[in-house]
Amino acid sequence: MTQGLSRARRNAGRFAFAAGLLAWLGTASAAEPLHTCFLYSNPIGESGWTYQHELARRELVAAMGNRITTKYVENIAEGPDAERVIRNFVQEGCKLIFTPSFGFMEPTLKVARQAPKVIFMNGTGYKTAANVGVYNARYYEGRYLEGVIAGSMSKSGVVGYVGAFPIPEVLQGVNAFAQGMRSVNPKAQLRLIWVNAWYDPGRERDAANALVKLGVDTLAYATSGVSIVTTGEEKGIYTLGYYSDMSRFGPKTNLTSVVQNWGSYYIKVVEDVLADRWKSDSVMGGLREGMIKMAPLNPAVPADVREKVARLEKEIAEGRLHPFAGPVLDQEGKVRVPAGQSISAADLANMNYLVQGVEGLLPKP
Repeated sequence: MTQGLSRARRNAGRFAFAAGLLAWLGTASAAEPLHTCFLYSNPIGESGWTYQHELARRELVAAMGNRITTKYVENIAEGPDAERVIRNFVQEGCKLIFTPSFGFMEPTLKVARQAPKVIFMNGTGYKTAANVGVYNARYYEGRYLEGVIAGSMSKSGVVGYVGAFPIPEVLQGVNAFAQGMRSVNPKAQLRLIWVNAWYDPGRERDAANALVKLGVDTLAYATSGVSIVTTGEEKGIYTLGYYSDMSRFGPKTNLTSVVQNWGSYYIKVVEDVLADRWKSDSVMGGLREGMIKMAPLNPAVPADVREKVARLEKEIAEGRLHPFAGPVLDQEGKVRVPAGQSISAADLANMNYLVQGVEGLLPKP
C-alpha cells in the first residue's frame, strides 16, 4: 500500500514537472512583440509630414496586431534633443526605430553605432550602415504635376512658392514644379521665398501674404503647416498642397495635393524584421510604388486639364516621362541636363541650383 502510494506520488510529480516544462517552453517559444518606436520632428497636428507618418504608424498597428508594440515622441528638434530621445528608445528596449527627418540622420547614425543589435530606419537621409536603412520618395513627380496644374490655372502666370530649407529634396520639388508649370506656359514665373523651417505657421502665413503682395495668384509650398492653404482660401487664391490632402482646409481654392503614403512600406519593413530578412538599403518610391499619390482634383479644374494631368501621371508612373528630361537650364542659363537625356541619379540627389523660371536666390551656406 505504501509502495503503491509512493509510486503514485512519483508519477504525479513527473506529470507536474512535464506540464510545467511544456508551459515554459510554450512561453519561451512565443515570439515577443517587436517594440517599434517613432521619432517625429513636428507636432502630429491635423495634416503635414508628421501627420502622414503617424497615420502610417496607426496603419501598422492595425495590420500587425499583437506582433508589435509601438511608441512615438513628437515635436523633437533636430540635433542634441533628437539624439537624447533615440538613446532613450534604445534603453527602453526599442528594437526597430523610425526617424523620419533629414535632420535626424546624424543623431540616428551616432546612436546606431553604439546599438548594433537595434535596427534604425531614417526617412529622407542618405547615409546607411549595417543596422541603418534609409527611405525617401520621388516627391518631385507629384510636384511636376502640380506645376502643370498651376501653369494651366494661373491667370497671371505668376505663382508663389514657400520653400522650407534649400536641401536637394526641396530643390527637386521647386524645380520640378517650375518645369511642369513652364511646360504649359513657357513664360510663367515662380516667385520663391525661403522660411528656413519645416513647420512655423507664423512664418508660413507671412511668406504667403508677402507673395500675394508680389502679385501671385497661385501658391505652393514645402512646409508642413496649413497656413498657406488657409491664406489662399481667405484671399480666393489657388493653392497646391503637400504632404496631406489639404482640400478640407481650402475647399474652394485648393486644387490638389501631393499626398504621402508610408503605411504599406512600414508594414513591409516590420514584416522583414520579424522574418529576420531585413537588410540595410536605400529605398526610393514614387507614384508607381504608391508612396505618393495625387489628391482628387478640385471641381474648379477644367476637364481638359484633368485629362492632361491623368495622362502625364500615368506616363510618369510608367517611366515614360521624367520631370527632369532635358533640356534643363538653371537660372544663369547653364545646361544642367542636355536635350534628349534625363537627369542622373547622382545629379538629382545632389541638386544645388534653381532652374529657369524661378525668381529667388539660394541662401548662402
